[in-house]
Amino acid sequence: MSSHTAETQLTFLGKLVLEAEIVCQTGLHIGAGKGSLEIGGADNPVVKDAFGIPYIPGSSLRGRLRSLLEQTLGLAVPSQLVFLSKRKGQEVRIHQSDRPDDDVCVLFGRNPGRMERVTGDAIEAAAATPARLTVYDAPLVVDSITPQMRENLDDELTEVKSENAVDRITSQANPRTLERVPAGARFRVRMVLDVLCEEDKPLLARMAEGLRLLEDDALGGGGSRGNGRISFTGINLTWRGKDYYAKGAAEAALLSNADLAQLQQLASTEDFAEKLA
Repeated sequence: MSSHTAETQLTFLGKLVLEAEIVCQTGLHIGAGKGSLEIGGADNPVVKDAFGIPYIPGSSLRGRLRSLLEQTLGLAVPSQLVFLSKRKGQEVRIHQSDRPDDDVCVLFGRNPGRMERVTGDAIEAAAATPARLTVYDAPLVVDSITPQMRENLDDELTEVKSENAVDRITSQANPRTLERVPAGARFRVRMVLDVLCEEDKPLLARMAEGLRLLEDDALGGGGSRGNGRISFTGINLTWRGKDYYAKGAAEAALLSNADLAQLQQLASTEDFAEKLA
């Protein structure tokens, strides 16, 4: 856990800007919802922007990072879970505690006014805290879908994977189709970590941990069936201190064209905090 306390004072120190590319190692499916169904189209289309180009929503990437960190840190237990939504059939539970040193709540923010514990009691002790991590929508690098790939795709930028669910008693098949962005596609990702106090500086290491966990997990739907394996490449990390915004001071390049191992190594060094000055 972090060194934050109830007495920690928040004051803007700067921003860590991480830019990288996500490479699809297997087909990626992030669903667009039932409202996007078309006659003759796939049962489960991928989310697309106004120009019909697939993208990775920042909320999907951010939510997966949070979920993986909650599980890894042992926080996905009933006493730590709260209801984010209690609509019938759509109950959503996430971790939230009232501890000021809780890395997950510091990194992703805490809004006790919107939530109640699984037991039904309102969270009154937890103070609202601003989220430090911002994750933007990741647009597709259209040129990463090469002409050779397009010859084998079902659409200009996507493929359709057919699956069958077989009834264990009657052996009746229930076919379904899943639209996916193909393996080899790349997305440009941008994340910004706000540093609001000295205690926030070690949060980069926790963020890097989440990214490494995601590489050995899955993003989007159908992960247990082979979808959504990704990797991060070409990582650039920049520090923009308070004077960058107030006085036009220069930014500091901390990493260039690095991988996650180098990012984690940088965040874990003893003198990392001194670089953020």
